[in-house]
Amino acid sequence: MTLIKSISGIRGTIGGKVGDNLTPVDAVKFASAYGTFLKTGSGTLEAGRKLKVVIGRDARISGPMIHNLVVNTLIGLGIDVIDLGLSTTPTVEIAVPLEKADGGIILTASHNPKQWNALKLLNAKGEFLSGKEGEMILEIAEAERFDFSDVDSLGEITVNDAYMDIHIDEVLDLPLVDAEAVAKRKFKVVVDGVNSSGGIIIPKLLEQMGVECVKLYCEPNGHFPHNPEPLKEHLGDICKLVVEEKADFGIVVDPDVDRLAFISNDGEMFGEEYTLVACADYVLSKTPGNTVSNMSSSRALRDITNKHNGTYQASAVGEVNVVEMMKQTNAIIGGEGNGGIIYPESHYGRDSLVGVALFLTHLASLDMTVAELRASYPQYYMSKNKIELTPQIDVDAILVAMTEKYKNEDITTIDGVKIDFAENWVHLRKSNTEPIIRIYTEAQTQQLADDLALKIIDEIKTVAGI
Repeated sequence: MTLIKSISGIRGTIGGKVGDNLTPVDAVKFASAYGTFLKTGSGTLEAGRKLKVVIGRDARISGPMIHNLVVNTLIGLGIDVIDLGLSTTPTVEIAVPLEKADGGIILTASHNPKQWNALKLLNAKGEFLSGKEGEMILEIAEAERFDFSDVDSLGEITVNDAYMDIHIDEVLDLPLVDAEAVAKRKFKVVVDGVNSSGGIIIPKLLEQMGVECVKLYCEPNGHFPHNPEPLKEHLGDICKLVVEEKADFGIVVDPDVDRLAFISNDGEMFGEEYTLVACADYVLSKTPGNTVSNMSSSRALRDITNKHNGTYQASAVGEVNVVEMMKQTNAIIGGEGNGGIIYPESHYGRDSLVGVALFLTHLASLDMTVAELRASYPQYYMSKNKIELTPQIDVDAILVAMTEKYKNEDITTIDGVKIDFAENWVHLRKSNTEPIIRIYTEAQTQQLADDLALKIIDEIKTVAGI
């Protein structure tokens, strides 16, 4: 079964049977539930005003099909649509408040392979819905409580393809982004856009910052040339090209451009975890304050925050949880260790454009290579593993058993089970987006992180009887 209904939206593989996969029927059903949720939750609209929703999509092959289904479903509910067409997740997030819209939908399965697609749902602030709101939408979908509009009250479509440029302008206007200083350094950067919308917007941003851009897989045709999750094992081509081109570094984004990874000038991974560390180091050096990342993220952000006399907090995994804690602690930067930068000065959403602009400005002020910058940060190494789930596996029972086994250690259970040892940690949790259990470990060498992961995986398999 590859249809995953969660509070963060609906995600599934294209084709197959209704209710088991993301079929046209499922796309219409959940778009109807979201539109109905907006209509019932908006109170009394001013006379003559219709609800308005912003929609954008990544370059997936199934994108135009799902896009047409969702747009026309909202039209049928009497909701006006601002259609951004090919776009990015952060671009849609920025567009929602600028358009004074009531919500937004991004059609993307983020880092999932090409057979997947999804509806990511936003509120009127351009932020992801809360868990409670997500539950309400799932209930509406389950009960099929839809009430479509009559022929005189249908919604209308307005096409606006300017928002990628508007997004770039918003980023360049940020006080801590200095395009002039970057241009003086004459940087050369390789970009892997995984043949999605990042292949358009990232090179455009770089060109406006005076950076020479070498494009790799920047044709937005949806045929991903490698697994689109920006992990080391998928990025051999750009690592090689950075060295061949004698580039200052490489940039990799996922299909919807909310995850950002860098390749150092020597062709080695800068480390997805260190995207946030580097950007936070720069931001904190100019505007001291607090930071937040999720429980599966590196301790390096905590160390950098302490260096700048700020306070670091860890939230449950999930962008909505990070944002909630950032608001509670007045964090000035935060995000997720998977390369997601959340900078409230721009907006409360993971944004690769913001990350690229801050990183370039940081680099422009330093007299060192990207590899030297990486070496200057606290050295931690992570091992990210997963176990495929079958319906027979009781994940909750596994987590309870592991909690009991390590009850004498520092344990946090707000999101799965995190066990903090003195020198390292392990985090076990069921994924919200895939039928897997994730096992993340971090230690002071890669070997120690890998060994800890293997030990924990063996223990889980013993408990689960697999």
